[in-house]
Amino acid sequence: MTLTVESLAESVLLQLPALTDTLVETIYAQNPAYRAMGSVPRQDLWQSCHDNVAQVVRMVADNDDHFDAAQATGRRRAEQRMPLDDVLKSFRLGGRLVWEALIDEARAQGVAESAALLDVASKVWEVVDRTSSQVAAAYHDAERQLLRADERRRSTLWEGLLHSRAKDPAFVQEAATVLDVPVTGRYLVVAIDNLVDDECTTSVFVRRFAGVRIASAWQVRPQTVVGLLALGMESPATVLRILRDVVHAPAGLSGVVNDLTAVHVAYRQAMLARRTLPAGQIDVAALTERLPEALLLSAPELAGQLVQNWLVPLMTVPAPERELLLDTLDKWVIAAGSIRRTADLAHCHRNTVINRLHRVHQVTGRDLSGEGFQLELGLALRAFRLFPPPA
Repeated sequence: MTLTVESLAESVLLQLPALTDTLVETIYAQNPAYRAMGSVPRQDLWQSCHDNVAQVVRMVADNDDHFDAAQATGRRRAEQRMPLDDVLKSFRLGGRLVWEALIDEARAQGVAESAALLDVASKVWEVVDRTSSQVAAAYHDAERQLLRADERRRSTLWEGLLHSRAKDPAFVQEAATVLDVPVTGRYLVVAIDNLVDDECTTSVFVRRFAGVRIASAWQVRPQTVVGLLALGMESPATVLRILRDVVHAPAGLSGVVNDLTAVHVAYRQAMLARRTLPAGQIDVAALTERLPEALLLSAPELAGQLVQNWLVPLMTVPAPERELLLDTLDKWVIAAGSIRRTADLAHCHRNTVINRLHRVHQVTGRDLSGEGFQLELGLALRAFRLFPPPA
């Protein structure tokens, strides 16, 4: 039996170049992905078929493991992005070809009716199964390495966009290709607190925005999820509406920038808008809706001076009275200094408003009827919420 198998194997190996040609044509005919994708050059496929057929035949004959060709093929096909199912189908086609070649050789040697050929058949498919397992293992290992490399490259491109590397045209083009967004066009950036570190959530975001023809790319960072939104023909209002519907964490939304080269500007704006939210508030803060707060955050020394000039003296009064006076001042600014409108907003009598404003004047020494008081006081009240002084 052993001598018969060895003899058959030796004869089959003498026909190896012709068998390889046949296997390549068979793969092209019965496994069309190899032609359709075009990622595996013909010579590469031929050499792979040659080496793997040789090793399968030798393993059938001598029972020793020869997996280096199979492992090399698995790694290479992963790098070439050939689907694993198609790779394994080619190995099954190769196994059938080896079996048919052994049968043909057995007929040529006059032993085609030997019962031992049943054992040979079993051995061929056992070897093909073991070889296929090695192919799949090598493929998955290479795929994991490629995925890690892709993630590192994607992360590098993201960081470059967020930190002003996009002035290089080649970098911008690569970033657009990898992130699958256009180079030019209006963009928004959203920065969301990463409360759950759930990348599945970003898939939901992508689908939701795709439904309104807005291309988006997302990057999960240690503390922030950053979204890049290509507006197309849609308005920023549409983006804000969707974000407020799907985002359940504090977030900031930038103003519009005109292409990828300005994404770093939009990112800074989104982070600034996020900082305008009071602690604990769940909302998407749009920069365009919170420009005064953003300006104050950008100039904390001036914000502190406004609070010092207008409101710090109020910290000396008891907390309930202080809150009442601050609320009255808020409504008085909204009412543009109208006593009647302030009373309506505060749901109290106009005399009550007058008394409260007089109390503010007593405590702060500020003239609330002076020119420009509304602008300064309005900014001071916003700064007070952003930078509350110690009690």
